[in-house]
Amino acid sequence: MGAGVPAGPLRVAHDRRLEVRARLAAARGAAYGREAAMTRLTGRALRATVFVGESDLWHHRPLYTEIVGRAREAGLAGASVFRGIEGFGASSLIHTQRLLSLSEDLPVAVVVVDTEEKIRAFLPQLDELVDEGLVVLDACEVVRHVGRRKPA
Repeated sequence: MGAGVPAGPLRVAHDRRLEVRARLAAARGAAYGREAAMTRLTGRALRATVFVGESDLWHHRPLYTEIVGRAREAGLAGASVFRGIEGFGASSLIHTQRLLSLSEDLPVAVVVVDTEEKIRAFLPQLDELVDEGLVVLDACEVVRHVGRRKPA
């Protein structure tokens, strides 16, 4: 039995959730709980920038968190999330962090970089996730891509 989950209906629901999470991760091409293989990248690359709202959700989680997680599971070279202080999108409604406005939906940019082939292969996942927002592709050149060394 799992720690802290008593036998009975709650335990069954807990076990089902774990099974579903494992199946979803396997369907995405990564074993649940395993490290995704990271890519070393230099030279020509493609940058996908996804503009969404900070309050946008995917199954009760922040959308930007889901995008970063899927990019990692896909083995892409890197992804970062940047919070905007002000902006507007297709609706022309201005979102700002100024005190008088008290906006709870600030703009967020998720930037993902890898080879053109890998980014284009990742686009169907972005299409599935992004209901409202903007996805932009830019050619770029990676000059340096170095991770931290793991302690021995």
